[in-house]
Amino acid sequence: MNRDQALGEVKKRVKNNNLRKHMYAVEAVMRQLARRLEGDEEKWALAGLLHDIDYEETAQQPDRHSLAGAEILKALGLDEEIAYAVKVHNPAHGLERRSLMDSALHIADRLTGLIVAAALIHPEKKLADIDPQFILNRFGEKQFARGANREQISLCVQELGIELEEFIAIGLRAMQDIAPELGL
Repeated sequence: MNRDQALGEVKKRVKNNNLRKHMYAVEAVMRQLARRLEGDEEKWALAGLLHDIDYEETAQQPDRHSLAGAEILKALGLDEEIAYAVKVHNPAHGLERRSLMDSALHIADRLTGLIVAAALIHPEKKLADIDPQFILNRFGEKQFARGANREQISLCVQELGIELEEFIAIGLRAMQDIAPELGL
């Protein structure tokens, strides 16, 4: 499956525009992480783009989220590695992350929310107007962006071998590259 086909599936199955934007953001971050970690860019980007393909269907059943997504991706003929990364990105299942791609998706998913929240509290509400230090300063504020699980984001050091500040910089740069698509 190429990106255009994957995007078609996203548009068919995901109606919420903000959820789509989140998926585009995770795709961009995964592409940059693949470059940094010498992974397969296209495969990692597809995992990012498709990781929440089942979310609208399973939002009321968090125990099914990502399991259903992996099933959808398998039925569409996607690579088993992508389907598995999608399955394990949801920490609710406690499944083992077996590859760098699995870990990157698990961690990048939360990072994008933190970056969006940081942009939205800035007076200009633009990604171009914030820097990694601005986000890092917010990282320590427990009341800020509560859904952005700090423990999960911090796994970048242990599971990816990337220090937190660099990880945030990679994510921000990736999202800045697609800022018009994100509306930020």
